[in-house]
Amino acid sequence: MTGLRKMSDIDINRVRNRLEDCIVGHSINLYETTESTMDEAKRLAEDGAPEGTVIVAENQKAGRGRFDRLWMSEPGKDLLFSVVFRPNAAQAAYINMAAALTIWRSVAEATGLDASIKWPNDVKLAGRKVSGILVESTVTHANVEHTVLGVGLNVNSSPGAVPEIAATATSMYSESGRTFNRADILIEVLRELDRRYALIRAGSSMKEEWSSRLETLGQRVRVQWKDNTDEGIATGVDEIGNLILTKADGTTKTIVAGEVTLQA
Repeated sequence: MTGLRKMSDIDINRVRNRLEDCIVGHSINLYETTESTMDEAKRLAEDGAPEGTVIVAENQKAGRGRFDRLWMSEPGKDLLFSVVFRPNAAQAAYINMAAALTIWRSVAEATGLDASIKWPNDVKLAGRKVSGILVESTVTHANVEHTVLGVGLNVNSSPGAVPEIAATATSMYSESGRTFNRADILIEVLRELDRRYALIRAGSSMKEEWSSRLETLGQRVRVQWKDNTDEGIATGVDEIGNLILTKADGTTKTIVAGEVTLQA
């Protein structure tokens, strides 16, 4: 456990004991500082780390979210972790949904507040982002070598005090007024993720639950992806969670990725 933070309030041994019957988290390492939990998890995956390996960091020097945006977090206050999966190509498509639903449920149950998901995977409290999710797969000759899931969850920090993110981000503490034991939150998140990964491997559908938790559905939206822009009503999702956009002319388009902005 190189880089283990000895002053961390996360009791990693207790976390391990609570996850010993799970795939996700049966191998878990806690670092004081790393460049990025995603990069460290990828390195371990390439070195043959078993499925379910988890990397947790108190601080990231170069943490990133979607579109290579910087992920800002207060060291020792939040949860920053990545998980190695080794799914087949069909299973890999469901990991994003499983992760977002996992964080949504964990946040809602811990805080007692209504949480929602903005497609494709931002979890929100009181209209602001409390968690971001990143999923990256390494594919060789159409085979998925491994998939790495990265999660940033604002637990006890105060994003409102950070000018760069004050208008868009929040935390469990900021919305509930309570401080949370991060080990407890991590355990519940990883156990729920393990449960959902078992459902993926069993071939269960998440479409109905996914649809019910997306705040995006029924809204007029603009979707930006690289140099392409599409506008319309978000009218549904397909089986693997992609967004179905109905345009003004009545045609539909399946949106696989992109930045969604609500339109008036």
